[in-house]
Amino acid sequence: MSKRHLYILVVMLSVFGLGLFFYKALVLQFPLVPEAQAELWNIEARLTFFAKNKPAKASLALPRNTRRYAIVDENFISQGYGLTTVKDDENRRATWSIRKASGKQNLYYRATVRRVEVDDPPSESQPPEIDKPPLEGAQLAAAEALYSDIKGKSADPATLVAELFSRMKHPKSDPNLQLLLGRDHSSENKLKLATDILAFAQISSRIVHGVRLSGYQRQANIVHWLQIFDKGLWRSHDPETGNPAIPGNYFTWWRGLQPLMNIDGGDKLSMTMTIAPNQEEAIRAAMYHTQLATPKLLEFSLFSLPLEAQAVYRILLMVPMGALLLLVLRNVIGVKTFGTFMPILMALAFRETQLVWGIVLFSLVVTLGLGVRFYLEHLKLLLVPRLASLLIIVIILMAILSILSHKLGLERGLSVALFPMVILTMTIERMCIVWEERGASESIQQGLGSLAVASLTYLAMSIPYMEHILFVFPELLLLFLAGTLLMGRYSGFRLLELRRFKALTQ
Repeated sequence: MSKRHLYILVVMLSVFGLGLFFYKALVLQFPLVPEAQAELWNIEARLTFFAKNKPAKASLALPRNTRRYAIVDENFISQGYGLTTVKDDENRRATWSIRKASGKQNLYYRATVRRVEVDDPPSESQPPEIDKPPLEGAQLAAAEALYSDIKGKSADPATLVAELFSRMKHPKSDPNLQLLLGRDHSSENKLKLATDILAFAQISSRIVHGVRLSGYQRQANIVHWLQIFDKGLWRSHDPETGNPAIPGNYFTWWRGLQPLMNIDGGDKLSMTMTIAPNQEEAIRAAMYHTQLATPKLLEFSLFSLPLEAQAVYRILLMVPMGALLLLVLRNVIGVKTFGTFMPILMALAFRETQLVWGIVLFSLVVTLGLGVRFYLEHLKLLLVPRLASLLIIVIILMAILSILSHKLGLERGLSVALFPMVILTMTIERMCIVWEERGASESIQQGLGSLAVASLTYLAMSIPYMEHILFVFPELLLLFLAGTLLMGRYSGFRLLELRRFKALTQ
């Protein structure tokens, strides 16, 4: 293929990508910068279970309007299911039912939530009825002793709760707590115990469950906190800090001891909750502003995908930028790396482990694996069995590092499991071969070069502005493709090699 053909292709890709970008930015007024503070949030809950070829019924707790957030829109997505919703004084619940179903089933609940500012609710004249704690024998004696000790070190209900949460952070130091909690040290069990202890003080309390509205979350975790009835109001307490307040981005989902979901007529029930700032609303406003009633562009954009898929593509669309940066560092700068895709995959892993911990964990696994690989060389194994053995050893090393870091209280060390184990295995194998063929210096140089490129790629892929631009304007990937095609014909000197060929200039 001639250079002219390549240049024409590059120009066509660039013109098309920039043309679509400017059309969306200037005419359709798509947002060029991410919002500093999200006012709207999309929340999508997907229930998955396996039906048994008989009547099935699945239920899910639903959120309600709170003092901080209001539900402005909600949808229930199911095929062939009947739907009923019920509510009581505290909770709402949706129930899907079908006469006969078999195989894997997916049910969706989607809500759009808006941040609101509401004054404190009016005081309630009568406190809720306090149930007697279901404790007997030794547990009852332990609970009374624990309450008596905490009561003497508190002045009011707020300080009583704070002292109780402080004790629960280190349950092993209190024999009463060890007996009451048993082996279940989950936050839900601790809050359940807190309600029982507060019942001795004649303080009404309830457990609240919700989610944290913060950034894009593919699998949002349920958070739990406690509310006590004090001076006519329900006041929230954060079990992590003990403070009589919870973070402003906590969104209440349901209250009490009822489960989030349950199933009748099926098994293997699970739920995935995805949370995303609602940029789609801003785009619809832009469409309304330009008087486009039925924007086909929006219908076939990434915003038409489910939230879970959108969160995936927000990461995947950053990979081409990392690939172009890797190409520049290797072909123009002259940085030596192991392979082409290893630094990019390591950069993706660094997004979860963070940069410093990622470098430390990667170096530990590679160093230990390299020692094992040199030992395997003495066994004279064939290539495929050697790689399979090395893969198993890498997994064992990752498990050992996770256990040790957990025992040492370094929870970030558990993220070593996020590293692509096959890439680690091939890196160790390639590093050992280079060590034997070209020496230790060349092998270490390529290893450090790979880490440097992965680190720079991670920093580039972690820029929030670029993540926003590439998701809203994915046509800009055509510019990356054009740049990559141009770099494919580069045959000049690499910057780090100029010193080697300095004599030729004379």
